[in-house]
Amino acid sequence: MSEQQPELRWAPIPPKPKNRGRVWLIIALSVLALVIVGALLFFLLPRGSATPGATASPTASATATPTPTSTPTSEPSPEPVVTPPPVADPDLDTFRDQVSPWLGTAMTGLDFLSDPEESDPLSVLDTLQGDAQRLSEVAAPSSIQATWYDSVSAYAQRLEDVRAAVDAGSERASAVDAARAAAEHLRSLVGL
Repeated sequence: MSEQQPELRWAPIPPKPKNRGRVWLIIALSVLALVIVGALLFFLLPRGSATPGATASPTASATATPTPTSTPTSEPSPEPVVTPPPVADPDLDTFRDQVSPWLGTAMTGLDFLSDPEESDPLSVLDTLQGDAQRLSEVAAPSSIQATWYDSVSAYAQRLEDVRAAVDAGSERASAVDAARAAAEHLRSLVGL
């Protein structure tokens, strides 16, 4: 009973496929990626500003004996001052249309504040003071400009007085009446 063993024969190993094409493709793609990165860096990175007239090499003079030339020092040039364009003087009708929503809100809010049962007077005051800030930022016509900004400032002060009365828990009717009078003055300035 002897088992038969398979007969072993020697056979040549098949040759490996050549990967030269793949190797060159990888090298070419790597070089292409480096070129793209270099081009992006060249075009996107800011370059140092050179002063006009400054050269990297000394210039030769026309005389036979060279004279030393001084190279200009690169001083930081002052940045140009950018001034906003002048604001056009609005006409009174345009200005009235622009500020009338805030002035209308002022009257409504002051009506709420005159009610001693108002549950949240601070949120109403926050809204009115925000509107007063916006009123002070709007470019007023030159015909009423000085009076407008003084009146807006007086109105904002009256709102501060109302806030002080609310914070102190004291009677606020007189402070609200003063703020209402200041708001009415603003409305009369623009013709509302």
